[in-house]
Amino acid sequence: MLEKKNLDYEKVVLVGVITATQNEEKAHEYLDELEFLTYTAGGEVIKRFTQRLDTPNPKTFIGTGKMEELTQFVEENEIGTVIFDDELTPAQQNNIEKILRIKILDRTTLILDIFAQRAQTSYARTQVELAQYQYLLPRLTGLWTHLERQRGGIGMRGPGETEIETDRRIVRDRIALLKKKLETIDRQMATQRSNRGALVRVALIGYTNVGKSTLMNLISKSEVFAENKLFATLDTTVRKVVIGNLPFLLSDTVGFIRKLPTQLIESFKSTLDEVRDADLLLHVVDISHPNFEEHIASVNQILGEIQSINKPTIMVFNKIDAYTHQTIDQDDLMTEKTSRHFTLEEWKQTWMNRMNGDAIFISAVNKENIQEFREKVYKKVREIHITRFPYNNFLYPEVEIEEES
Repeated sequence: MLEKKNLDYEKVVLVGVITATQNEEKAHEYLDELEFLTYTAGGEVIKRFTQRLDTPNPKTFIGTGKMEELTQFVEENEIGTVIFDDELTPAQQNNIEKILRIKILDRTTLILDIFAQRAQTSYARTQVELAQYQYLLPRLTGLWTHLERQRGGIGMRGPGETEIETDRRIVRDRIALLKKKLETIDRQMATQRSNRGALVRVALIGYTNVGKSTLMNLISKSEVFAENKLFATLDTTVRKVVIGNLPFLLSDTVGFIRKLPTQLIESFKSTLDEVRDADLLLHVVDISHPNFEEHIASVNQILGEIQSINKPTIMVFNKIDAYTHQTIDQDDLMTEKTSRHFTLEEWKQTWMNRMNGDAIFISAVNKENIQEFREKVYKKVREIHITRFPYNNFLYPEVEIEEES
């Protein structure tokens, strides 16, 4: 459990289901992540509820008995918010609100809320607002009282409208306006990217909270905001970096996550364009996380959706200082060894050994193996540069990378 020191945290209950496609271990892992999301948003998880179902209940997500148990707990403990681990349909949301009569969120709403908190620039705020409106549009029935209980919502303050069709028209008009605004900014940003010259472009990508911003600060000697919370970075930061004698552009991008709302992928098109336009990807992985392989798969899925899966990539396995493996007692003949029992050396002999040297193990916080990392990036960037501009070969002869003090 996460330590809570702030007395202002909102009391929250989490709800998840164990289904044919999501076993108990997976359900608890998703709830762990949902708790971290809740903490990031400013909530304190008081209790979790899970239920075994073939499929979620189409009316209330969970069954009648479990809903009664949840209702009793909410009333007895003065809970302010209940968060469901999967996206609720408009009907489910409406039905659950009528029963519990408190604020009901799902994973999508929670992620959108965190993005709204984290958005610093006008561009990021516009992207998040568009995603929120696209999510709200099909959920407008009874929305105004729902928003009133939440003490307002983006663009929804004031007396509000009473007729649902008027409400929908207002939201559609706002969506159209935001899309136009983003198109204008996207063109401006595309022009900026095209004006960056012939420098090789490198993008840091990875699951959220794997240490991309810490690594960015380390190798670019800049002060990009980094924090042990999810989605600390929303606005793409681009820095000119020089390793040896070779300059290149390094960008820190928004972190990915499982079940990332499709509205956000659409809204953050220009942010993802930094990945599309990159010549080299540095896929940062938190190897200390017990399910880091699934994080890799989630990132690769999104890369596939934005046609960037086949770009040259270096796998950067970060947080080796925090990695621990499970041990098996020598006298225990019943426990079967799994990947969770692998040492770091054993992991290096798995599929990671078949990456033609495009994998490295580091600790950005403790600066372990950073010199080797810089050498690997330098060689890859130089290879891309002289392939593209062979006449520049004499300008950037291969040099030995000096170790930084």
